[in-house]
Amino acid sequence: MPLPWLDLHDDNQPFPHPNRALTEPDGLLAAGGNLSPRRLLHAYRRGIFPWYSSGQPILWWSPNPRLVLLPECLQISRSLRKTLRNGPFTVTADTAFEAVIAACAAPRGPNAGTWITPEMQRAYGRLHRLGHAHSIETWRQGELAGGLYGVAVGRVFYGESMFSRVNNASKVALATLARQLRRWEFSVIDCQVRTDHLLRMGAVDISRTLFLELLDRFCALPGRDGPWILDADLFTDLSMTSSAKSS
Repeated sequence: MPLPWLDLHDDNQPFPHPNRALTEPDGLLAAGGNLSPRRLLHAYRRGIFPWYSSGQPILWWSPNPRLVLLPECLQISRSLRKTLRNGPFTVTADTAFEAVIAACAAPRGPNAGTWITPEMQRAYGRLHRLGHAHSIETWRQGELAGGLYGVAVGRVFYGESMFSRVNNASKVALATLARQLRRWEFSVIDCQVRTDHLLRMGAVDISRTLFLELLDRFCALPGRDGPWILDADLFTDLSMTSSAKSS
């Protein structure tokens, strides 16, 4: 089947149903279109996200299975719990979005590229200013040590990328996000694709069908558009959690 192409100027053009996505490469659904806020929010609500490299057209994906973390299923290792209890980190939300996405976009090795192109950074910056995209920042001695960013629709958070300049900094950001979202009665953190890092923290693979059912249920609920402010006692809550697992 030829890959469907989206009109650059028509933000109302519907996406193909995610079940039409290719199996090789897994989840590739469509190409083209643009990264306007309307187009992006329309995509996330339907379990679709953009992922492409510089020089490629915009590529839209809906992989099967889908890796998700349910906030109540967060797993915290003993070593991470010790880090949360003893520092040396502080965590904030929506105070350095541009710095977080720029750090996530930085190549991870001497020959590595990045899929977070300048066009992507501008697009998610617009979503952030509109209150839909959010960042979690981990700080050490006043310096940005790690963090993550993503998009919230209703009671679903779609994680996009994370980075770490100091050991455990991104884990601290994710653990803090998950616990705060649990308090706000969010039901799903979309992790998009499988990584060992996320699996160790409690993420699980689910079918695309189940993922779409969860979106239908929880994206329609009232959400929390930005700016976000974290509860002051999250670190105490996380460091004392009884759901921790052995490291």
